[in-house]
Amino acid sequence: MRKRQLEILLQRVRGFTSPSATMEQYMTPPSLASDLLHMAHMRGELTQVLDLGCGTGILAIGAALMGAEAYGVDIDRQALRIARENAEMLGVHVDFVLGDIERIAFRRVKTIIMNPPFGAQHASLGDRAFLRKAVEIADVIYTIHNAGSLNFVRSFVSPCRIEEVYKARIPIKRTFEFHRKDVEWIEVELYRIVCK
Repeated sequence: MRKRQLEILLQRVRGFTSPSATMEQYMTPPSLASDLLHMAHMRGELTQVLDLGCGTGILAIGAALMGAEAYGVDIDRQALRIARENAEMLGVHVDFVLGDIERIAFRRVKTIIMNPPFGAQHASLGDRAFLRKAVEIADVIYTIHNAGSLNFVRSFVSPCRIEEVYKARIPIKRTFEFHRKDVEWIEVELYRIVCK
């Protein structure tokens, strides 16, 4: 499947109905999701995929659309209900699991894809737990972070290696009370991390 075709399909994925500011629940934009998934597909790394903190499922569903055996884990029961509906609407199978990523036991997987919370609202709920789990169980990790996180992520995941960095701007629509603009554009970085 071509990247543009994937992006068009992912535009149909429904987002959060009651997003949590504490959990930083923002939907990954379809354009960034298709970029991430296309990168992984071109390297043959979309065979067995786990999406940590999958939310309403855009990354896991996109991976399934590309032919992957896909799994998604999230702590939010309502988000997983929407994720299952999204997968059904797009005609793919994804195993969605309710659980805390720090406590869930998962076998080793080829590839982890994720857009973890950045820790902007609560540092303790940020990306560290997601990175820790990803390094523990994956050969390859595709993860999205605030721009400027490179040195932190590189140090945190060592001895795994960041092999590629992709920069992007994504729109964050006014969602929470503290948002001041209708759309805020933020700089992000997508890292491909190799742990094998």
